[in-house]
Amino acid sequence: MDFNVKNLVLCVFLGVILTNCARESDSAGSLLSDEILREHVSYFNQMEEEGIVNHISNAESADWLSNNVPLFEAPDSTIEQIYYFRWWTFRKHIKQTPAGFVLTEFIRPVGHDGNFNTISSALGHHLYEGRWLTDPSYMDQYTNFWLIWEDYAEDADLHKYSQWTADAIYKRYLVNKDQGFVTALLNELDKDYLQWKREKQLPNEMYWQYDVRDAMEESISGSRTDKNARPTINSYMYGNAKAIAKIAGMIGIDSLQSVYTQRAERLKQQVHENLWDAEESFFKVLHPNGKLDGAREAIGFIPWYFGLPEDSATYGKAWQQLRDPEGFDAPMGLTTAERRHPEFRTAGVGTSEWDGAVWPFATTQTLKGLARLLKYYENHDMTEHDFFDELKTYAGAHEKYGRPYIGEYHDEVNGKWLHGDNPRSIYYNHSGFADLIISDLVGIRPRADETLEVKPLIPEGEWDWFALDNVNYHGRELTIAWDRDGSKYNRGPGFQIWVDGERIHQSESIESVNVPLPASGM
Repeated sequence: MDFNVKNLVLCVFLGVILTNCARESDSAGSLLSDEILREHVSYFNQMEEEGIVNHISNAESADWLSNNVPLFEAPDSTIEQIYYFRWWTFRKHIKQTPAGFVLTEFIRPVGHDGNFNTISSALGHHLYEGRWLTDPSYMDQYTNFWLIWEDYAEDADLHKYSQWTADAIYKRYLVNKDQGFVTALLNELDKDYLQWKREKQLPNEMYWQYDVRDAMEESISGSRTDKNARPTINSYMYGNAKAIAKIAGMIGIDSLQSVYTQRAERLKQQVHENLWDAEESFFKVLHPNGKLDGAREAIGFIPWYFGLPEDSATYGKAWQQLRDPEGFDAPMGLTTAERRHPEFRTAGVGTSEWDGAVWPFATTQTLKGLARLLKYYENHDMTEHDFFDELKTYAGAHEKYGRPYIGEYHDEVNGKWLHGDNPRSIYYNHSGFADLIISDLVGIRPRADETLEVKPLIPEGEWDWFALDNVNYHGRELTIAWDRDGSKYNRGPGFQIWVDGERIHQSESIESVNVPLPASGM
């Protein structure tokens, strides 16, 4: 063997050793390629002849998404596909206007829209979803549009629908830690809350709303004339008060923090005392005559979205209805009213009824509430499988004519989308999905301190691998992966977390993790 051949053999041998060492190193490198995203986007682009184009065209969508959204890979092809599909559709609604970037709800103008085709009903969902975008300008400007620019518009429409705006703004801050942005909005958030008090507060300090202004028209319990105290707006105002108190506390405005803390506690007490039906173990609508409505509706799960209910078996019992076929459990999703009720699905079909059909808006809220229950409550009998199974059903419902689809609402048994082929309903931006994957399924639980909290809701034995990569969080880049035997990603077996490429956690099983974040390089 001559000298050159010996050197070649030695180089190959050393290369193998170095490669193996790299595979066992603490560095994540680039775990996922954006090819996975580009393959999905290529398919989505081929599904349609592009109609309305807002800020980012289909042709530009792969590059834009690659630069802005976390990468996700899972053995469940439907969940993975719909994760990217929902980002692809979310991007379609970003619109540049003289007031900055906004998001639309309907891709086409509708009769009840406001400035630039905006509608405020799903603003909270938009902000929860958009908090994971790398470029903050879209959500920054969209937030300012509603809280600042709209103050000077001829017709301000923010209060046309019930809102959990302050809560969503604060929850976005927990991801990006832009304290300057969120504290600069404190006066506007205070003014907004006081306006809700003037418009919708009852003498007992609870809040009332028409069901149509909850964006939930034609519900069993609702009315367009009666001032009903509903679990929706009261939970939203509780979440908003908690958020404003925390924002005030960031900059030491103790008096404002105290006022909003007291408002939140008062609402919490009132919801427990006035909206809880002890006989039927559920939060319900309270009518002006002092009687609770007879129907259990999905809005009774919303208090858990904001962590409002006490952690007791009394309240935890409500969630048994989620698994009951006579309650909310249907073949194609979670119904908006209990199936046993005599008025279930009696309002008609195709008239935006909330008397039982499946609405992604409500499914998102219920799954967020269930995730919070599983992560932070002890007194209940729900499991990770309940969340996991319902998320899979939700993902599977995103289908029409054999292709990915998201519309307004659908039949709970056969999955048929109930506005048919009405062009206004296509790509309906009225719910969330990506945030459910990132924050709830994979389990990144944003918080204000520098502890990284991850609480996955993937049941043991369900998946052999998954990865979430390129997640911007507190100025760092997170990678979270599970590889049962290490053969999928070649980074060693188990559950691992990297921050800016440095591995900070490794365990044999998928587990809850609380670890300090390394110092930021920014």
